[in-house]
Amino acid sequence: METLVESKNTATLQTLPSDEIRQIMWRFADRYELHMLVQAARGVARGPVARLVANGGRNSHEWNAEKNALLKHYDESGITAAALEPEMGGFIAGPKNLALALLAFELAWVDAGAATGSLAGNLGLAPIHERGTPAQREKYVAGAAPLKPGENRKQVRAAFALTEPIPFVGVETGMLAGKVRVSEWKEGEEPILHVDKRGRFITNMGFANVVTAAVNSDDPRIKGSCMVILEEGDPGVWDRGTPTKKLVHQLSSTNDPVFNLKVPAHRIVGGYTVKDGVIIPNYSHSEVIEAVFRRTRVTVGLMTSAKLLSAVEPVILYQRRRFRGGEGAPGTPRYEFGIQQKEDALHRLVDVWATGEASASLGFYAARLFDELDPLEREKDALLAGKNLTGRAAIKELARKQAEAMELVKLNSLPVGERDLKRVEELEADLLVRYGILDSLANVFCPACKLWNTGHGANMMREAVSLMGGYGVTEDCPGFLGQKWMDAQLEATYEGPEAVQRLQLSITMTNELFLAQFKQWIAGMRRLAGERPGTGACTLASAMQLWLWTINHIMTAKDADGAKLFHKTRQGVTFPLADALCWLLAARQFILDVAELEQQGAENPALAEGLPGTINFFNDLAHVQCARTAGEVSRITAEIVFGYNRHPAWDETSCHACYCAEELESLEGLIPGIDDSARAYSDVSETGADHPCKAGPCVKFYGLENFVRLRAKLDGCLTGCRLAKDRAAESLTKVMTREALDYPV
Repeated sequence: METLVESKNTATLQTLPSDEIRQIMWRFADRYELHMLVQAARGVARGPVARLVANGGRNSHEWNAEKNALLKHYDESGITAAALEPEMGGFIAGPKNLALALLAFELAWVDAGAATGSLAGNLGLAPIHERGTPAQREKYVAGAAPLKPGENRKQVRAAFALTEPIPFVGVETGMLAGKVRVSEWKEGEEPILHVDKRGRFITNMGFANVVTAAVNSDDPRIKGSCMVILEEGDPGVWDRGTPTKKLVHQLSSTNDPVFNLKVPAHRIVGGYTVKDGVIIPNYSHSEVIEAVFRRTRVTVGLMTSAKLLSAVEPVILYQRRRFRGGEGAPGTPRYEFGIQQKEDALHRLVDVWATGEASASLGFYAARLFDELDPLEREKDALLAGKNLTGRAAIKELARKQAEAMELVKLNSLPVGERDLKRVEELEADLLVRYGILDSLANVFCPACKLWNTGHGANMMREAVSLMGGYGVTEDCPGFLGQKWMDAQLEATYEGPEAVQRLQLSITMTNELFLAQFKQWIAGMRRLAGERPGTGACTLASAMQLWLWTINHIMTAKDADGAKLFHKTRQGVTFPLADALCWLLAARQFILDVAELEQQGAENPALAEGLPGTINFFNDLAHVQCARTAGEVSRITAEIVFGYNRHPAWDETSCHACYCAEELESLEGLIPGIDDSARAYSDVSETGADHPCKAGPCVKFYGLENFVRLRAKLDGCLTGCRLAKDRAAESLTKVMTREALDYPV
């Protein structure tokens, strides 16, 4: 377990984290274009957006002139062009997942509806960006760029129409009421399609002029499903529908549109082929949205992270000023500290802050992971296409490469002197091997970020609001915390609610390639704990080990009735373990970000004065988060490991395992102390006496001794975690804040 020598002169947190600190922690300190994007987005968020919210802009469902004016601010600040390639009017070269994540974070710091409205335009174009033909990308993605002076064209404003009207809304993305059929197909000419689509909760429909719609074939001449590009002005019905009466995200436009249009077949996203008189889309709608949601879920998760971190300063200001104007003169503890005189208020705010940091670390890592994966994925597709490997053949080739990826992971886990360096170099040069390793991580981190950040984040946002007292649920609450809490409820359902993320995790978290890397992370946390005691890394490593043992156990274990524990339908097993994994991943990324700050921050002269105190505070926050994670993992794994066994009853079979008093008396002469030990840890049947008044004999741990040992070890690893929480709480009473927030309330 960790030990930490404390000093009364230990540096403490002086100010709230600066931009320089965030740039290091989230790994964009060397990217000037992202610095500028953050500043531009912040200017819009804490300027026009904040003023609109403060003036009651959230009090209407309709998309009005005041809300529409935000689009111009997005265009002028560079927010609209952030997702575009430089040759299409953008200014960021290469993958843009981190850029869009930072953009969403800054806008959601003030209002998630504004963030959603901005990102929904990217979502509408994402099917075309990810799977569209070159001509489609040139026309629609490039067409979304803001107009230049003297340019005469209509700017593309996009929306994404996937969900269907009730009863289909929220059921599953595979069920589509939207239909496509052939309207006209003359010999030698392109087919004309008839698209009938009724959308539900479609963002940006108050002003969109282009829609990517998911539809299913209603014609034997069209195979399967696809996504189709619809334009305002196409022949037929383009009805924006009525505004959705949302309780949240009112600064985004949400309608229930109706489309009944005729469009040329080249509007099928990704194109099509014709075989035996049948139109075969190159991509089904599910293949398109898989590529889209795999990335955009991360930005949604970070919107909730922004809410939590944005709540810290308003709560501190409220706590300190709570009693001013009443009894207590300036200089007295009551006047200077207010509610911060009480430990409970401080400890609860520490939990909110720690959750915000961990969720941000998880989300920004996932964004960077996709930035690394995206170019590899395109190279992988090109490589397989060049080998004419499609369908099952492509899957077989990737499966073969997974075995080589496992080999590389195992080689890298060995001490440097024991590795076959030539083989390592050979494997690392293989594109498909590198892709397989990163893909196994992305398949876990994407749903984990979305699930934990928005699900647990929404719960902690309620905690933040409660720390404001009655002020928290007022319209003029500093930081708009009550509105942010409500907004978080919607973010938890965006792009698949919790059940969807848990289902995906229950499949991907048991990938042997992911588990091999997870095992390496445990050793990494042990090493880091030795280098940086006090971070909670050792506690986290023990929790990770307990989770991994449980995963391996349930793969072969059965319940009391002989049914397998691990099965896709046993969501009472797989879903809680998915939740536990999210806690582990978030805490680990937070620790790694703090370690990065400590290592790289020392080289930044601007951080020299306050860096030690910030590092100490973040270490304590990480320790607090690791302790909470350990508790969740311990509870969940114990319920699963023990909970599917039937409790012993006072029957002949169970009682046979109990010690007999006469037997213990005879053994005492041979094994001194066995009588006391047996009575302390088991049941003893007394001759002629009734059994103890309880459900049955004590449970035995046959075959589960290792689990019991690991769990007991984890309990011991919690040593010192409450001292860390006390230190973090004390820092909250000393940290300097501004006199007022930098956006209107």
